[in-house]
Amino acid sequence: MGLNRTAKGIVLVPSLLLGGAFLSASVWSQAEGGGNRTLAAALGAILLATGLLSQLLPEPAGPVPDKEPAVDGEPPNLPPPKAMDHGERRG
Repeated sequence: MGLNRTAKGIVLVPSLLLGGAFLSASVWSQAEGGGNRTLAAALGAILLATGLLSQLLPEPAGPVPDKEPAVDGEPPNLPPPKAMDHGERRG
């Protein structure tokens, strides 16, 4: 499965929200645990970086056409049409 814009958004939004929550918790925390503030700041920074870096991944190119384009008004080189089956059943 290739990357697409929707998948990037699914990664971006929760990463930014959780990263911001962890960073704000580390900045405005009044708890006595100093180690928790460092951990919250590190987790917030990692989540924010992950969300932003996911947007830098290249998007896949469009589908490759299997037909040659028309040159000077000529029809493209297409395979011959298949015979239509008019309801005949093969056993």
